[in-house]
Amino acid sequence: MTDATEGQRKDLARRLKESREYVGLTQEDVSTALNIQRTSVHAIEAGTRNVSATELAQLAKLYDRRVEWLLGNEATQVGADAALFRVARGLTENDRVQLLKFAQFLASGNVPESRS
Repeated sequence: MTDATEGQRKDLARRLKESREYVGLTQEDVSTALNIQRTSVHAIEAGTRNVSATELAQLAKLYDRRVEWLLGNEATQVGADAALFRVARGLTENDRVQLLKFAQFLASGNVPESRS
């Protein structure tokens, strides 16, 4: 990302860090996947290093996010996603497995309509 304002770079840095944490990767995992130093990943997430277009595309793919969202050009439900992640992080492993199964069930579209 060239010629980014400091605010844009900080926003991108925040979104990248949140996305990495959301998918459960470490900075070391990301550095290995992108073939860059871990310190570079840290600098990107701190907003002190610009991200190349190639790196941004790789990060979007790695985090299963759209580049537009990472750049702040696409609205999403990230607030709800982040809240769900924070809650799930505090659950036991067994409860997280059950939560995942329930989420997959909801995503399948096979949920019967409620009868009011």
